Amino acid sequence: MSASLLDPPPHISPQTALYLSQQAPHILKSSPTSSLPWPLSLLFTSETPETWAVHENLLLSCLRTGDDKSARLCLDRMIARFGDDNERMMALKGMYEEATAVDKAGLEKVLKEYEKILAADPTNMAVRKRRIALLRSMSRPADAIAGLVELVDSSPTDAEAWAELSDLYVSQNMHAQAIFSLEEVLLITPNAWNVHARMGELLYLSATASASGATLKGITESMRRFCRSIELCDDYLRGYYGLKLTTQRLLSLLSTHPKPSHATTDPTVGDLAAPSIVTVQKLHELATTKLAEIIRRGSSKEAGWSGYDQAELIAARELLDRDAQKIER
Repeated sequence: MSASLLDPPPHISPQTALYLSQQAPHILKSSPTSSLPWPLSLLFTSETPETWAVHENLLLSCLRTGDDKSARLCLDRMIARFGDDNERMMALKGMYEEATAVDKAGLEKVLKEYEKILAADPTNMAVRKRRIALLRSMSRPADAIAGLVELVDSSPTDAEAWAELSDLYVSQNMHAQAIFSLEEVLLITPNAWNVHARMGELLYLSATASASGATLKGITESMRRFCRSIELCDDYLRGYYGLKLTTQRLLSLLSTHPKPSHATTDPTVGDLAAPSIVTVQKLHELATTKLAEIIRRGSSKEAGWSGYDQAELIAARELLDRDAQKIER
């Protein structure tokens, strides 16, 4: 049995999902079953702690690859084991119905079923999240945002919900709200280097979309977030990519900006003062060197360097090439 079915990676590639779903007939045939209802089924089957984790991950892979028949078998077995009123089973059943809906009317029917479940039990978090995901997939971002705001009000330590809310705000060009939501994520997970990098991206987007007077401050703060990201993970490609991008922009801005104060803070608003050109130049050189190393070793699949996404490696190479062309000119 593939280890990916027991502990799947956060982002399964289409090829991996297809490979896992192709194992469904064999796994379902060999897995224990019982015609007795739960909890009596516990006494007469040889299930292990991993049995139902495998069934759930297999269900998700089958839904991704269009094997609805195997997905239904997985779902039926889990419902027979845990019961119709189990919150997780309700969410998985809704996910199956979403995936097999043939038109918008079918999705609306699933949405009404979610609302019916929540009317009876507003604390069903699994179904609340499925409802929000469905609203977003139906191109109803305002309703999805309203649902997420209500969710984080009742569960303020749900980092996943705050991150999703931030992403929805970005899709609506509401950068200030997106940054606030991501700050909440960092309060919950302060050492998440990927979230610090995402914060750097949002600050960069916000700064470049704002009035020129706020650009230097925004780009500087963005650079610091990327610095924190690579401080926590010293081979994080997105962190170095963002660091190179922001330092390039800062070098251009600082060359035409009045010389910054040597003080560590701005006496007017208490913010950190803008960095010196020397500091930014050193950070730019560091980002360039590290990106080149990641591209070289990641592309050749060296031991310990094979986990990089190919699309990100290509993007990083293009960034270095653009910078090299500017220097040649």
